[in-house]
Amino acid sequence: MENVILVIHLILALGLIGIVLLQRSEGGGLGIGGGGGGGGVMSSRGAATALGKLTWGFAIAFLVTSISLTIISAKNSADSSVVDALGLEAPAAEGETVPAVPDVSDLLPPVNTDESLAPPRAD
Repeated sequence: MENVILVIHLILALGLIGIVLLQRSEGGGLGIGGGGGGGGVMSSRGAATALGKLTWGFAIAFLVTSISLTIISAKNSADSSVVDALGLEAPAAEGETVPAVPDVSDLLPPVNTDESLAPPRAD
């Protein structure tokens, strides 16, 4: 089922790209385009063109397939973890010994107690 919806989703994506590229530019984007002359959204041209209606249809179908793929994926992954798929061992259970933290005092630089920690004076 997931594969069928995924194929439909990809076909819708390609169709949506094609339909958007076929539409006439109405200008306004970067100051270019062959539109202008009152062809905007708030004009007297209230009726949508066939390509506009088709774009809305493809966009709604694309969103529906996106949401359905998300739901199917969430249901399939609810039973297992990514760690289970890797085959890693579980962390140590209670009662088992945990390795001690190594002593890092050997790694620190030696401290001279004779000198002050303040920077030298600029006399």
